[in-house]
Amino acid sequence: MLVKKNSIKIVKFNPRYAKQTVEMWRDSKEQAIGQKEFHSFDNHLYFLNQILTEQFFVELALLDEKVVGMIAYNDKEINQLYTHIEFQGIGIGTTLLERVKAQSCGKLTLYTFEVNKNAQRFYEKHGFKIIGRGHANEENLPDILYEWIAK
Repeated sequence: MLVKKNSIKIVKFNPRYAKQTVEMWRDSKEQAIGQKEFHSFDNHLYFLNQILTEQFFVELALLDEKVVGMIAYNDKEINQLYTHIEFQGIGIGTTLLERVKAQSCGKLTLYTFEVNKNAQRFYEKHGFKIIGRGHANEENLPDILYEWIAK
């Protein structure tokens, strides 16, 4: 899909985008890990609106008012980063990640699932190094702890 980079707008999360955000997030995650989301859609909406946005900054990538990406972060950690499955590989994730790096304390950590090879390639391409492994997640899947340190 041909999308001009300047047609993507990054905005602070607004609840009017919650339904679209959760739809995009669930589709992207399901594709990435090969299993259905076990939380209900309503629980996922609640998590986004009441929990995630209270604990992290959440920004959205919009294309003509359509949510095509999201990131949840603070100055030390990225909690969520997802790109719409139809818009992957065109720089949306990179744009979101670079914004967070610029606002960070100079070091960021994040987890990704071991099964998600695309995410591993993406993070390693952007300077993240593996610093741990485990499976302390709701999905009980092996995961990888990454760290990025500014040069």
